[in-house]
Amino acid sequence: MSQFFAKDYTGAPFELFGSAHLIALALVVLVNILIVTNQKRFTPQSRRAMRYGMATLLVVNEIAWHLWNYLTGQWTIQTMLPLHLCSVLVWVSAYMLVTGNYTIYEYAYFLGIAGATQALLTPDAGIYGFPHFRFFQSIISHGTIATAAIYMTVVEGYRPYTRSLVHVMVGGNLYMIAVGAVNWLLGSNYLFIARKPDTASLIDLLGPWPWYILSLEAIAIVLCLLLYLPYALRDRRVIVAT
Repeated sequence: MSQFFAKDYTGAPFELFGSAHLIALALVVLVNILIVTNQKRFTPQSRRAMRYGMATLLVVNEIAWHLWNYLTGQWTIQTMLPLHLCSVLVWVSAYMLVTGNYTIYEYAYFLGIAGATQALLTPDAGIYGFPHFRFFQSIISHGTIATAAIYMTVVEGYRPYTRSLVHVMVGGNLYMIAVGAVNWLLGSNYLFIARKPDTASLIDLLGPWPWYILSLEAIAIVLCLLLYLPYALRDRRVIVAT
């Protein structure tokens, strides 16, 4: 049990697309398939329980992550402020689930699904492979962020609009500028815009700093457009039909 929370973990390191990683990804996919295929079976009571359950899971899991870093001497203002994309999305997604806030849903749909999916595919788990706490924490955090947005879409009936794309693109870039100022003041690397992350990620394929930031912008735009494509096609069919 001591190794489950150990800072100096001596177990097997995280293996990208190893058996434990693939099983974790499959479980996240399975949960979302079950939500999609059973969307009409949710009662008002089960919908409320689902929303509050996911919100609680997000918050408790994130608090545990901060507590573990603090107790192992790893919590610093340069690394642990909730400024990374998925760190922000943990808190705002929990708020969205409880309140039904649509503005947050716009960001959760586009940035949450796209960002959390990338983080699930290439977790920043470092040396902490299965069955370390960090392995579970990372999968639960990013998996629930994506699932929260999917749930609000297929069960609660939320959907993005063209204006949502504009809100997310403008708001996301303004946020990046603000975080860039924080990085400059603190010497931090939130959003990984000061330098590339220390662990392997898709950013490694995008060229040197600062050009990879432009590549990330382009990828974000493409992913947002792809996520909006089903609604654009459906809206076009409705217009043609009328």
